[in-house]
Amino acid sequence: MLIVQKYGGTSVGSVARIHAVADQIAKLKGQGHKVAVVVSAMGDSTDRLIELAREVCPEPEPRELDALLATGEMVSTALLAIALNRRGTKARSWNALQLPIETTAQPGRARIERVECRKLEDDLAAGVVPIVCGFQGRAVTGDITTIGRGGSDTTAVALAVVLGADECQILTDVDGVYTTDPRMVPEARRLERVSFEEMLELAGQGSRVLHLRSVEFAARYNVRLRVLSSFEPDPGTLICQEDVKVEAPVVAGIAFNRDEAAITAANVPHQPGVAHAILKPISEAGIDVDMIVLNAPRGGRVDLSFTVHRDDYARALELTRAAVTACAGAGVTGDDRVAKLAVVGSGMRSHPGVATRLFETLAAESINVRLMSTSEIKISVLVEEKDLERAVRALHRAYGLERSASN
Repeated sequence: MLIVQKYGGTSVGSVARIHAVADQIAKLKGQGHKVAVVVSAMGDSTDRLIELAREVCPEPEPRELDALLATGEMVSTALLAIALNRRGTKARSWNALQLPIETTAQPGRARIERVECRKLEDDLAAGVVPIVCGFQGRAVTGDITTIGRGGSDTTAVALAVVLGADECQILTDVDGVYTTDPRMVPEARRLERVSFEEMLELAGQGSRVLHLRSVEFAARYNVRLRVLSSFEPDPGTLICQEDVKVEAPVVAGIAFNRDEAAITAANVPHQPGVAHAILKPISEAGIDVDMIVLNAPRGGRVDLSFTVHRDDYARALELTRAAVTACAGAGVTGDDRVAKLAVVGSGMRSHPGVATRLFETLAAESINVRLMSTSEIKISVLVEEKDLERAVRALHRAYGLERSASN
């Protein structure tokens, strides 16, 4: 069996933990498996490198920042290879320039385009464990790039695709995917199995267990993902194609995101092209728009509301105000103290009443819904940030997702 494993920053956060990870890999290798490994930077070293760069310059040049940040993974891969070789398990470290892992050229948010796997295949054939730097790539210019927060997950899935791995295991400080964040709801239950579709929605709506791009990649190429703890021997959560022989749970989980901000362009003309004129400058500024709601027209006017990441709020608000200056009588308001929660489950397709229960539960808690969007297997609502925890706990109970509940 060929397994690609990815170890997160907390898993390799100290020399002691690196030794523990080396023991796990050596054990897996001793069981007869072929193993390739992707490693993140140690602990919070990426954050420390960012702080260091900003001490030198408040706005560091993106190319040089990528060159700096990529060093974190180079340290951890080399240390892990050293630890494995000390145990008699042959290992070799690889960075993105050496393989190479080819990406687009955008610093800080590059996308993987191709992975050259010949050197990795040679290692595996020779019984060597290749240890690969996550989070980084090489642009066509030859510059080293980084692929954004959580990018090591994407690196691992990409390697699993090109190597034809039987499974890609994401080992981290949590032991699987839960019905919601157990730090907020202690009764949250670990899920044995989640479909790609459900995990895409959960990751996209705020669950931080897996990076969204890695799930998209895995779903596209049908790579079995498993989320495991680096510290506990539990089986974790398997993420794969939906099993049509097993009835899906009505609600699999509740995801949430505190980093939201809402903007409303009020009283704009109800005519073709207005929404495009408002949202185009935001898109051109590289700002992602999430929820979009256009209310029913009244007197030839409408309100267009949408959400952005809180970090982009000030810029998006400025751009929206500039865009509506041509609309006489229009105005712009914003709120950066909102949060989004989403109820997700494949079983929602065939079970009515999920939305009714959501609104009934929130009404009983005197929680107002600011915005709402839906898909076949998801209902997302925007609420005031102060109400988020109460809303998540209430909905978790309402849908019977506690530990004692059956799937």
